[in-house]
Amino acid sequence: MEELNRRDFIKDTATAAAGMVLLPALPLSATSQLVHQPVVNTPVKSIETKIKFSVIGINHTHIYGMVDAITRGGGQLVSFYAKEADLAAAFAKKYPQVKLAGNENEILEDPSVQLILSSGIPVDRAPLGVRVMQHGKDYLVDKPGIITLEQFAEVRRVQAATKRIYSIMYSERFESRATVKAGELVKAGAIGKVIQTINIAPHKMSPKTRPEWYFDIKYCGGILTDIGSHQFDQYLYFTGTTRAEIVASQVGNVNHPQYPKIQDFGDVMLRGNGGMGYIRLDWFTPDAIPTFGDGRLTILGTDGYIEVRKTIDIASRPGGDHLFLANQKEIKYFDCSKEPLPFGEQLVNDIINRTETAMPQEHCFLATELALLAQKKAQKI
Repeated sequence: MEELNRRDFIKDTATAAAGMVLLPALPLSATSQLVHQPVVNTPVKSIETKIKFSVIGINHTHIYGMVDAITRGGGQLVSFYAKEADLAAAFAKKYPQVKLAGNENEILEDPSVQLILSSGIPVDRAPLGVRVMQHGKDYLVDKPGIITLEQFAEVRRVQAATKRIYSIMYSERFESRATVKAGELVKAGAIGKVIQTINIAPHKMSPKTRPEWYFDIKYCGGILTDIGSHQFDQYLYFTGTTRAEIVASQVGNVNHPQYPKIQDFGDVMLRGNGGMGYIRLDWFTPDAIPTFGDGRLTILGTDGYIEVRKTIDIASRPGGDHLFLANQKEIKYFDCSKEPLPFGEQLVNDIINRTETAMPQEHCFLATELALLAQKKAQKI
């Protein structure tokens, strides 16, 4: 029965409809991919091909959104490698035209490949990124892209030496249409100077849909390092902060004693040269919510504020990507469901032109460093 369920999971992963609803609970092994968003088998149209890219490591389904983003931006997926046969089979079903490499080095040593994507087990992501950069290629990795300060130091050293791009897919900004729109409004001065961001990121635990490695902090880095990486990125982006400190942080396992190596709650206070920030993370989204979580972002400015409801507007408008603006002149609602997502094309162009339009390298590193420091300094609840 376990093997039948496993085969059903692989089948469902490759054919499920798109959306934010979790797949049915199935027993997964330590090597299986983390179920977060179902995979939709719909072709993604690319603009004119500008670069070739490959994938190494597909332990989280975020990889499908990453591939689609780069494809939309002008990338051509040419090969992939995963050491887990079941994950490789599911990926090949989604992208049947793509070559399955025999090993990692076959991709690293392919001179035609300019960019490598990965959503491997988090502890393995930074070491792979180092190897990618040492082979003269750029790297886009799922969050958390680095899970220890020791890994961070090595990644910074190799990036400085190679001048390659080490980018982390902060999908809660890059793949959230309402958050992209919020950035445009802030840049246009709709709420004046930003004073503070408040970022709430609740998630569903759904333990039966998650692999064993997810329940051990040494593999995923802790709640502030993992989920929180998104929120540190957004704090820096919306406040324009380039230097910041952790005022206070705390983490704990308050209601899951059966999983003693995880953290189900964490929060952080930040202060920087562009503004202040508060972040709260948890695994307590109730089952009545039909999405993986109810992510909310509030941006406070001197002349107003913006609230983004990323995945759901509970008991109100359907779907996600809702934005509410209140300033000195008006109160306005924005349906952002059709807003463009520029990240993929921006990153592709950065690879070609050696520019930093998608995300400055220092921004990427500072967001990571703040998450790691907050995790290290956190008081235990």
